Amino acid sequence: MSLTLHYYGDPILRTPAARIAAITPEIRKLAEDMMATMRASEGVGLAAQQIGKALAICTVEVPVDYDTDEDGVRLHPDLIMPLVLVNPEIVECSKKTDPHDEGCLSFPDIRGSIQRPRDITLRYQDLEGQTHTVDLRDFTARVVQHEVDHLNGVLFIDHMSVPKRLVLKKKLQRLKEETEKRLGLA
Repeated sequence: MSLTLHYYGDPILRTPAARIAAITPEIRKLAEDMMATMRASEGVGLAAQQIGKALAICTVEVPVDYDTDEDGVRLHPDLIMPLVLVNPEIVECSKKTDPHDEGCLSFPDIRGSIQRPRDITLRYQDLEGQTHTVDLRDFTARVVQHEVDHLNGVLFIDHMSVPKRLVLKKKLQRLKEETEKRLGLA
């Protein structure tokens, strides 16, 4: 079942996630619904805050052609998509960073160049409760960092340069006002 997306201006997007203590049937159903929502919205990642839940769970599905190096070689051949990350934690980041254009399902039609570490080490639980530690690179690492940021109440616009945020100021203000009005906060 596809869930309703929450947009910039909704306080849930700034709410840090609560750890998930146990993988229950409700958590499995939430993951399934999040995956359906992410796919229906044509996204590559979705955090629980984006569907109104302050829980430490996100989904990621990077297409194979986005997970290759310059020579077309798979960067993560053993990583089976889609991923459901429960209680994800970035335990290490590379010093090398790269800028890349990012968007977000909670910010329709808003994009910006974001500087992020190129490589990360991620620890998470799967839907069986098993803990995994994986090294991620390039686009997959970027997507996971974006979603883990959401779980911490950090938005991709927080990483934008001041000049870029000034350029987007009117769009951001309009989206925030529309959201607040829809939620009865304005």
